[in-house]
Amino acid sequence: MSAARDVLGGHLLMPVIVSDEPAHAPGLARALADGGLPLAEVTLREHRALEVLQAMAAGSADVTVGAGTVVSTDQVDSAVDAGARFLVSPGLAVDVVERAQARGVPILPGVATPTDLMSATALGLDLVKLFPAGPLGGPAVVQALAAPFPAMAFVPTGGVGPDDVEAYLAVHAVAAVGGSWMVPAAAVASGDHETVRRLTADSVRTARAARPSPDHDRPDER
Repeated sequence: MSAARDVLGGHLLMPVIVSDEPAHAPGLARALADGGLPLAEVTLREHRALEVLQAMAAGSADVTVGAGTVVSTDQVDSAVDAGARFLVSPGLAVDVVERAQARGVPILPGVATPTDLMSATALGLDLVKLFPAGPLGGPAVVQALAAPFPAMAFVPTGGVGPDDVEAYLAVHAVAAVGGSWMVPAAAVASGDHETVRRLTADSVRTARAARPSPDHDRPDER
């Protein structure tokens, strides 16, 4: 298993968090863990997002916290310095990927085309984010893109909701499904961690039912 896939820890879902409330971060991390999903991508869209990431990472050693919406080498450094254990980008920029690799932190760049996947392969990557997965065509486009790239696995994100999880996980090239439905903005902003725990637990049950025996290395074996 590669370092990037190892970050997923066998989990089939990637919660995508948008928050500007560092005080709520430790409780949010605990809610995710209690719901069975000790994994989080904190997007760098908000003014205090790095503080949220840092507080979440420091507040729960059991939760693997990464940074999303990383679009520059400066953000790579800032996120890693804040405690990010992985990085996610909406697109594939060679300098951003190479900076993450130099810092020794796995990165999932966003891809949307075969050209993107050729670049990802040349950079030595075997796990990428498909973005925006919904508008691009959903599970069908994952299957189409995976066919000529049998060593690549995907985390579809963007336009993905709870009703889509089963269909995405039916595609064995999908390592995990990313989205924000487990961490709705209103619950995150208000510190309603019980709602986050409940939605996370429900989503984890759905994912496990869709793929009872996850095998994220399977694309390498085709």
